[in-house]
Amino acid sequence: MLTSLELCAGAGGQALGLEKAGFAHEGLVEIDKHCCNTLRHNRPQWNVLEEDMRLFKDRSADFKGIDLLAGGLPCPPFSKAGKQLGQADERNLFDDAIDIIDAIRPQAVMFENVRGFLDAVFADYRQHLKKQLKKLGYHSEPKLLNASDFGVCQLRPRVVIMAIREERADHFQWPIPGQIKSPTVGETLLPMMRANGWPGAKAWAKQANEIAPTIVGGSKKHGGPDLGPTRARAAWASLGVEGRTIAPEAPEKDFVGMPRLTVQMVAKLQGFPDNWHFTGAKTNAYRQVGNAFPPPVAQAVGQQLNAALSARRLYSVA
Repeated sequence: MLTSLELCAGAGGQALGLEKAGFAHEGLVEIDKHCCNTLRHNRPQWNVLEEDMRLFKDRSADFKGIDLLAGGLPCPPFSKAGKQLGQADERNLFDDAIDIIDAIRPQAVMFENVRGFLDAVFADYRQHLKKQLKKLGYHSEPKLLNASDFGVCQLRPRVVIMAIREERADHFQWPIPGQIKSPTVGETLLPMMRANGWPGAKAWAKQANEIAPTIVGGSKKHGGPDLGPTRARAAWASLGVEGRTIAPEAPEKDFVGMPRLTVQMVAKLQGFPDNWHFTGAKTNAYRQVGNAFPPPVAQAVGQQLNAALSARRLYSVA
């Protein structure tokens, strides 16, 4: 089985998808204690390293020999919702990640980030990273993927930066979008909405007949758990969802009005399985969900990467 090391693992979206794609995690580095608790709760066997990635890099050579270095590096430096300071942002960890790649020399690297990473303002920085990776022997390429193209009930564009050792790069092909039809919000959440006997669940599901807008609201600077700013809440309202707060549980039998989503419902829209539990209070749990990379997207890319690395490995043996 191919092995991996995950940086900035969050609550496990990418790690879960890569696990399903056939990667065994040698370690998961994450600084947030709430995310670490979630990872340990769901996968007690995983080696969760609760520490700052900048400190971890000093001993990252301990993981030399793994097949894949993956991670979700901080998005705020490149997000349109922020100042887009990029390399100048103190939260930017791409250069630290290059140091870790140099120390470990994996067969492939897979990082995900926000769509803003591809903005013209970061063209020089992207070229800088590409040159650094080429010096280390990697062919790199960023790709914008939409979660809804991979069976996720959400319009969630994410950039995946793939870097593969040059002698293996020709074996990798990006997954073909649109092979799995994404269900609507109503189809996805109907069983959860009627869990407490709410008689209006079926009618609500019929109205919620589109995929969800991008789930936001995962920032630590954000006031509390909600589905985003005014424009986002208006989009949710068109689907019959009250987006100003997150509910502790599904609507009761006597509920009247627009229902709110629970943390687990939002996780469902992100593509997490029902048995993946987010630990901690509602606000912390929701932030974990809001910042996650949809597991089905990670799985789709991971399967292609697994096939590429395995094919090359078999070819080399032959």
